[in-house]
Amino acid sequence: MARQVLEAFFMGRDLANDAIEIFSTAVEAVRPEHLIPRNVRRVESVLHVGHLEFNLQKFSKIVVVGGGKASAAMAAPIEAMLDSYLTGGVVVTKYGHSVPLKKIQVYESGHPVPDERGVRGTAELIRTVQVLSQDDLVLCLLSGGGSALLSSFEDAIALEDVQALSRLLLGSGVPIHEMNTVRKHISKVGGGKLARLAHPATILTLVLSDVVGDPLESIASGPTVPDPSTFADVERILSQYSLEDKLPASIRKFLNQGAAGTVPETPKPEDEIFSRCQTLIIGNNRIALEAAQQKAGSLGYDVRVISWEVQGESRDVARAFARQAKQLREKEAHRRAPICLLMGGENTVTIHGSGLGGRNQEFALSASLELERTEGIAILSGGTDGTDGTTDVAGAVVDGSTCVRARQAKVVPEDYLENNDSYGFFRQVGGHLVTGPTLTNVMDIMVALIASRAEVNRRDT
Repeated sequence: MARQVLEAFFMGRDLANDAIEIFSTAVEAVRPEHLIPRNVRRVESVLHVGHLEFNLQKFSKIVVVGGGKASAAMAAPIEAMLDSYLTGGVVVTKYGHSVPLKKIQVYESGHPVPDERGVRGTAELIRTVQVLSQDDLVLCLLSGGGSALLSSFEDAIALEDVQALSRLLLGSGVPIHEMNTVRKHISKVGGGKLARLAHPATILTLVLSDVVGDPLESIASGPTVPDPSTFADVERILSQYSLEDKLPASIRKFLNQGAAGTVPETPKPEDEIFSRCQTLIIGNNRIALEAAQQKAGSLGYDVRVISWEVQGESRDVARAFARQAKQLREKEAHRRAPICLLMGGENTVTIHGSGLGGRNQEFALSASLELERTEGIAILSGGTDGTDGTTDVAGAVVDGSTCVRARQAKVVPEDYLENNDSYGFFRQVGGHLVTGPTLTNVMDIMVALIASRAEVNRRDT
């Protein structure tokens, strides 16, 4: 993972590089090649998954399907483990997130806005499961991004209308669980509908969670679990964010039919299709934060985990996080050890401008304004998938010098924040966190490092 040294007021401990190292360790801990063997193993013909056991010899066909940024990386160790027992399969992942597979087809497609390639891949996935019987086993691999990547929509809804809806939801500050409530109701696979398509086969779902609180019905829009939400919930969400009049006509018509009861609801918990379904979460933000905590401790930091369920408007959460770091810096002025504050979760951005960025870069830009001219503090915010918004970076690292350098270069931070152009800001000033696709996805990690008073004093002298 890329390391980047930033110019800083503080010239002792390299806070920026320590933050990157802590973030990198968190990401490494939730990569599928580590998580799959930790949770799944095969002993001769028996597949052990958590506390579950599956005798592979009892199944006529065993297929692997899935969707998400990590789905191909998840499929690789599963394919190797199943070996000759595997019949085949299909997974849909984001462009640049594929890995070589022998029996499982990989479709790369668009994210966060779906595209035609995702439609074709999802159609092939549906064809794969529709022909299965009660003698067959489906291993479904899901991770963040699955809602957009598994692209199959109810009849009469065109791809371009779903693309317009996606952009609308992404730019309105709608939290991911509410966004997925809307998306699953127009999907042919979300909200438990994939389980319906594969019934009566046995379905085992392995999940990398990218949603706060790990609600199975929200992760990748819950294609193999019951959906507690309703068309009435969709109407409430659209009203809350004033989106009703902005919807494409085909989607508005379909949702009206659902609200009127002329379109079936998503499958509910009592539906028999779930009687042969099992689900296991193998990775989440908490596991990543625990690894970050251990790494920070090994670097000599006094570590404090604030929360692994952070959500809110990104710029507001960032200011509060930076203020907390500054207050600790003053409150514990005589401390000997440096301090590490950790948070995890997924914030949102309400788009008012025309710039380019993502929730992590906007978090870092907002934090840099709060830290301006503050010595001995660095803050990092990064997406564990390696992609922030639609950009090619994971996030950014800032300190008290970031805005100072910007102003010296005639770059006004407030203007870039107002225009939601955090990417443009860091491209000029420096501080981008560049990892490339990490092939995992458990939301975001935020790190604040506070140098010890003794280290700051050494710099002053």
